[in-house]
Amino acid sequence: MSRTFGAGPGRSWLLRLVITFSFAQGAVSMARPAVSYRALALGADERAVGVITAVYALLPLLVAVPLGRRTDHGRCAPLLVVGVALIGGGCALSGLTGTLPAMAAWSGVMGLGHLCFVIGAQSIVARRSSPQDRDRNFGHFTIGASLGQLVGPVAAGFVVSGQGGAMARTSATALIVSGGVAAVSYCSLWRLEQRAPAAPDAPVHAATPRVPVRGILRTRGVPAGIFMSLAVLSATDILTAYLPVVGEDRGIAATTIGLLLSLRAAATIACRVVMTPMLVLLGRRVLLATTCGVAAVLCAAIAAPLPVWALALVLGALGFCLGVGQPLSMTTVVQAAPGNARSTALALRLTGNRLGQVAAPAGAGLAAGLAGAAAPFVLLGALLLVSAAIAVRSPRAAVRPPRDPLPAPDPPSTDGPDRAGRASGPGPSAR
Repeated sequence: MSRTFGAGPGRSWLLRLVITFSFAQGAVSMARPAVSYRALALGADERAVGVITAVYALLPLLVAVPLGRRTDHGRCAPLLVVGVALIGGGCALSGLTGTLPAMAAWSGVMGLGHLCFVIGAQSIVARRSSPQDRDRNFGHFTIGASLGQLVGPVAAGFVVSGQGGAMARTSATALIVSGGVAAVSYCSLWRLEQRAPAAPDAPVHAATPRVPVRGILRTRGVPAGIFMSLAVLSATDILTAYLPVVGEDRGIAATTIGLLLSLRAAATIACRVVMTPMLVLLGRRVLLATTCGVAAVLCAAIAAPLPVWALALVLGALGFCLGVGQPLSMTTVVQAAPGNARSTALALRLTGNRLGQVAAPAGAGLAAGLAGAAAPFVLLGALLLVSAAIAVRSPRAAVRPPRDPLPAPDPPSTDGPDRAGRASGPGPSAR
């Protein structure tokens, strides 16, 4: 395990970051379906669930780029501390409130905390990873998210299904418990980012001119990475929020829905464990296009009235395919963006993600209200097909990963500039 995550002298940060991310994401993954169940218990329909799910992404949509700008020229670790506090508070207070507008508001706080955490964590990964290690380290980093997504829905389903089916009470309990799970993240936050003194003749980061947002978005490879990330995250988000609605519509128990969501997460972990050999065999472009195309078909299949065992097979295969998009889109944007604006570029990627999380649930809620609870998955299939087409059109030179399997040493400095005036490591990046 330590060899897999690059642990050793000066490299245990990645393993500890994965553990921290597991608890933070586990809290969110437990809270998201619990919010849906609690909203249903309070009288919400499919459209209201879509609105509450969209609010989760609304605040992050507004602040992602400013946070990325700050991270380009400052420390990353404080964002992790603030993010965990907001996640825990949003989860717990969603369970304590009894009105749908208040639930939507606290869901937005939870989403803001998740954004802060992810920007800080991804920036640390990029600063401490050499170029040839980016795919591997980002893949391992996202295993933390998948571990949280594996355990969180099962825990939510178990708690919500208890107590004789009193969903309003048990869903509130699940939300309060998820707030406690988030607090456990603080146990692994120590020394994830180390400050090194700048050389006397090194220029100051703040003096570096900022790259305009429009210039970043015009950089070849950045828009493609943003859209592919949006499509994959929207699929994961709608799965988490609307599979409980599908389960209620088809009479599938909450415990079973939790197990199905966790099966999807387990398949994603398996994908990320074997991602490096898949990249060497196929290359980034072919791998992205193939997995997005297959995921599109599998998403559309969820709309069919499948038995539980067939639904489990579909979700397992879908989880494996969705495991590719997030880490590779991070690397795509990091490699394409200007060196002094990588956090801002991936903050733009996160803005795209949150825009998808606002628009996709709203569209999903409308589709569910008009055509039934399974209709959103057909829309997701179409979105993933477009993503596959974009991956096919990506330039070949920008997407082939390096074939050096040996880990490179850490950069000499994790936070300050080196003597040549460049940011230490590959530069900061910002889910």
